[in-house]
Amino acid sequence: MGRQWLHSKKAVASLKKAQATGKLVREIVVAAKAGGSDPDMNPRLAQACEKARKNSVSKDVIERACKKGDGSDGAGLSSLYFEGYAPHKVPVMIETLTDNPNRTAPEIRVLFRKGQLGAPGSNKFLFDQVGMVEGWPEEASQDLEEVAIEAGANEVESLTHAQNDDIPAEVIGARFLCDRTEIHAVSKWLADHGWKVVTSEPGFVPKNVCSLSEDQMDEVAEFLEALDDHDDVHRIWAALP
Repeated sequence: MGRQWLHSKKAVASLKKAQATGKLVREIVVAAKAGGSDPDMNPRLAQACEKARKNSVSKDVIERACKKGDGSDGAGLSSLYFEGYAPHKVPVMIETLTDNPNRTAPEIRVLFRKGQLGAPGSNKFLFDQVGMVEGWPEEASQDLEEVAIEAGANEVESLTHAQNDDIPAEVIGARFLCDRTEIHAVSKWLADHGWKVVTSEPGFVPKNVCSLSEDQMDEVAEFLEALDDHDDVHRIWAALP
């Protein structure tokens, strides 16, 4: 099974502080929009706020982002999805968060000059739309299959720090896949049973992955990094192993 393209998460650490802060704030906004502005009732928001605090985002900025997400400040961000192909015909799905779709759309089209931007629905069928919950247990020895059944997830696989840098290097975490309607329930069960949830969101899992040479992979990675550098790009998924 292909795994989520996690390039964007790894790239954030190397960006300028201002750009990284913008992406962290956007995650708070979208988490509050999806599950409400109370971190105690929204595991995804709690994780986003904690990550922002670790990266020295101020309390006022975090609170404003929560209000922006639930609409209580009269503003908000729109989610726009783009579908297309990276070089060498690698299918990609991109989620953007923007307060100005008329600005974002043409800018994303420009970034696809080395790839191919498709129409809505052109390659979404190449991905399974899932709920994705990632985390790590405070008690190391746990049967992941049993945990997945109890939490209400459909699938589970082990997860390392190399795959998600929010997982501590010394532990083995897990990625749980579930129905999108069950994201909150799975996240809450895990949080209530000794798991540290670090990702809780809708995602796309490729049905098949592309086999590329090292040079081709470098070219695709350069293309994806250029996309991720755009301020409005929130998540990227690609059909890569």
